[in-house]
Amino acid sequence: MKKTLTAKLKKIKLLATDVDGVLTDSGAYYSEDGVELKKFSIRDGMGMVLLRKAGYKVAIVTTENTKIVEKRSQRLQVDDLHQGVFNKMEAIEILLKKYSLKWDEVAFIGDDINDIPVLKKVGFAAAPADATPANKKCVHYVTQNNGGHGCVREVCDLLLSLRWKGDSITELWLKK
Repeated sequence: MKKTLTAKLKKIKLLATDVDGVLTDSGAYYSEDGVELKKFSIRDGMGMVLLRKAGYKVAIVTTENTKIVEKRSQRLQVDDLHQGVFNKMEAIEILLKKYSLKWDEVAFIGDDINDIPVLKKVGFAAAPADATPANKKCVHYVTQNNGGHGCVREVCDLLLSLRWKGDSITELWLKK
């Protein structure tokens, strides 16, 4: 890992992420009865749980407003859920005040144009491999994995690698 990337990652105290296209594959699935479904990566969820155990704050910031995302965030016990957010900058500013953080202490993962203002401002910006070209141009890191297929876990692992090595990740999982 490059020194500049490591230096940025060492400052991070909060990971915030978008939902569709990041935590999901950006697909919209509907049952025959019209019920909307989303597929989430279990590995992404484990990464977020491990981050919280390691002392990071974890937030979801999304334009959509659904029970599906609410239930997923509850299951993962994320620290903050901001749904129905048109201006994601304002949502991040709320988190900055709540946790007494600076912009360079926040990492954000976003895949589409409504995420770009935040991606340009945070200390560490990431985009999934299948993000829009505009997003990929303005981030510090493009994941190897697509949205909904482990891109969040990849960023979580980058952060965790600075504090936890090898078998100690297992110890982190066992930590209460």
